[in-house]
Amino acid sequence: MADIMDLICYPIKGCAGTSMSDALLTPAGLAHDRSFMVISEDGVYRTQRRHPRLALIRPAVSADGTQLTLDSADATGRYGAVCLDVTTSAPRRDVDLFGAAFQGIDQGDGAAAWLSEFLGIPSRLVRMPPEHDRVADGLTPGPSGYADSSAVHLLSHASLTLLNRRMAERGAPPLPMNRFRPNIVVDSLHGHDSGGDWAAVPHAEDRARRITIGEAELGHAKLAVRCAVTLVEQEAGARRGREPLRTLATYRRAASGGVVFGAKFSVLRPGKLSVGDDVVVQEWGDAEL
Repeated sequence: MADIMDLICYPIKGCAGTSMSDALLTPAGLAHDRSFMVISEDGVYRTQRRHPRLALIRPAVSADGTQLTLDSADATGRYGAVCLDVTTSAPRRDVDLFGAAFQGIDQGDGAAAWLSEFLGIPSRLVRMPPEHDRVADGLTPGPSGYADSSAVHLLSHASLTLLNRRMAERGAPPLPMNRFRPNIVVDSLHGHDSGGDWAAVPHAEDRARRITIGEAELGHAKLAVRCAVTLVEQEAGARRGREPLRTLATYRRAASGGVVFGAKFSVLRPGKLSVGDDVVVQEWGDAEL
């Protein structure tokens, strides 16, 4: 068993997250998570992989989803906040997400102008349409918005503690949790140790196949393959060196390729989540490393 330490929603794909004490878990993840996406003028998604300044954009969406505020953490103070009326009735347009074709609802010239100036490249903002029916693959397939893959990314503090210890052994400074952009942070998950007692285990989320949190339930989809986004210092909106990928490559290589850290889950049963809620692993499996 474990406790939720933090809940983070990322309303706009690739932009800063908002830490919450309570959140509604919908069939497609935390309410409003990755429901918006920045795109090029020809509809191709933008992420921190190529546009690290996205990390400095701080979106806030109203509880009912009808208002979106764009603000920034840019140190120059040049960019004021802009509040937008979210539209779900405008014409749909084709968008590209990792080569897959989806639909998006353009949020207008005001959002486009603000984003284009901030990023220094022509950009537009789209919202996921209500009829969006994407199903992400994995061991447990499930609905997903504009996330990279499955709807929920869960990571334990125990896993980050181990990574930071290994990086310290290589002379690298510790990294904060926000480098990995999880939705649910838990203190640790638990499994039997060699003596048969229950003990905190780093990366136990790799083996958690079914998890209940209050009335909500999650099913394991896949391990979270890490990319260049983890190299972006979120507070600066810029890449910083080769960590954590360099250290992760020494002990977290997946059998299918890439380095992994954390796990992705699909929503089996929606419900309300709160910091401090018990996280109970109902079913364990084998790690995919």
